[in-house]
Amino acid sequence: MVQLRRLLRVKGDVLCSMLLLLLFCLLFYARKVILSSGWDNLPLKLEMNSSTSNSRTLLGTVGSKLAPRLADVKQAHKTKTKTPQAEAKIPVKAKGKSKSRHKNASKPTRPPLPTLPPFDFKTYLNAKDNRNFSLLIDQPDKCHIEGQHAPYLLIAIKSVAADFDKRQVVRRTWGREGSFPNGVTVRTVFLLGVPRNQSALPLWDRLLAYESQSFKDILLWDFEDTFFNLTLKETHFLTWVISSCAHIKFIFKGDADVYVNIENILELLEGQEPEEDLFVGDIIVNAKPIRRRSSKYFVPEFVYGGSLYPSYAGGGGFVMSGHTARRLGPACQQVELFPIDDVFLGMCLQQIGVKPSRHQGFRTFGIPRPSAAPHLQTFDPCFYRELMVVHSLSVPQIWLMWNMLHDPKVSCHNRSRAASDHFSWKFENKAETKAQSPVDRVDTDYIDTHAFITP
Repeated sequence: MVQLRRLLRVKGDVLCSMLLLLLFCLLFYARKVILSSGWDNLPLKLEMNSSTSNSRTLLGTVGSKLAPRLADVKQAHKTKTKTPQAEAKIPVKAKGKSKSRHKNASKPTRPPLPTLPPFDFKTYLNAKDNRNFSLLIDQPDKCHIEGQHAPYLLIAIKSVAADFDKRQVVRRTWGREGSFPNGVTVRTVFLLGVPRNQSALPLWDRLLAYESQSFKDILLWDFEDTFFNLTLKETHFLTWVISSCAHIKFIFKGDADVYVNIENILELLEGQEPEEDLFVGDIIVNAKPIRRRSSKYFVPEFVYGGSLYPSYAGGGGFVMSGHTARRLGPACQQVELFPIDDVFLGMCLQQIGVKPSRHQGFRTFGIPRPSAAPHLQTFDPCFYRELMVVHSLSVPQIWLMWNMLHDPKVSCHNRSRAASDHFSWKFENKAETKAQSPVDRVDTDYIDTHAFITP
């Protein structure tokens, strides 16, 4: 009985050893197949300095896309897997070599996985001199008003082709064209480029042509409408102002997702000379270039080597005189193009020696709401009534803010201000418009309305 137990134990040990040996052979064979197939070393190499990024492409320039490179990678992998025998040779250790040599030999390290840069600066630098693009849709009569040389205020809004809803809410609220009883006229234009992904917006050109025919406020240039091409919008708009709106007195320029109190803007401009330099907004001073690659605003040192940017205004909205705009046009043609449009305009201001002025009413980076707790942060129209520009709003928020701020029933604590019904809308029946004088203002509890402008 004891011998039988010993025999069974020996057979069990032998069987386990055979199973372990078989498993080891399978693992070794699988490793050999993987190494010979090349799956551990796919030739996916993205050249950081090559012009292969589609994050910025000037219209008319040819740049390779990532998709063809991926196709080449797949083809190369197929070719490589067809002849595994040629690459499946395992190097044989030479006899007689000392163990210390193999011990001290450095193990080959695999390079880190490549990551796409947020912006292809080599392509940008090669194509940045291509700065003159044709105007596809123009509004030559925008600044021609009967009996006047030009409008008092021109509203210029940066937009993209797909954002019709944002343009429409601006047209029907704060950016609507019209005139005041004192002869102040307001006109609006939208600044657009060619859509980058035209297949996602079929018939975009016909839609924009129809929109321009209906509202006569579209300016379309022949460059791709991307984030880093916003600088081209700056330069081309200033060129258009000089050629088609040379006698404009003041210009408000901003984004389509802002709410603007035009009445406050006009009040700010009272007493300002249009033939003198004026540039007012939410001014950023002593801003440092962002060197973090993951940032949207990443700028390497070989593009901008300075430690600080010049003073510039947040692109959400700012006001400048026509005189300053006419000076900025030629200056921006001399300044080297920069991928961030706000900073680029600050460089142009530095070129002509104009120091921008900060105004607390321009809130282009958000505002703290007057609430004791985050869960009580509700919309308070009295808080926004004295502001000039509020940035990052949705279409319903802009519509809501417009209606509440122009509601004559809304009273703000110790003040009562009627709606601005003295504004005469363009295309509106003048017989139905009643001119009313605004009620005297009383300081609100939230905003100090005095001495906003700082030198």
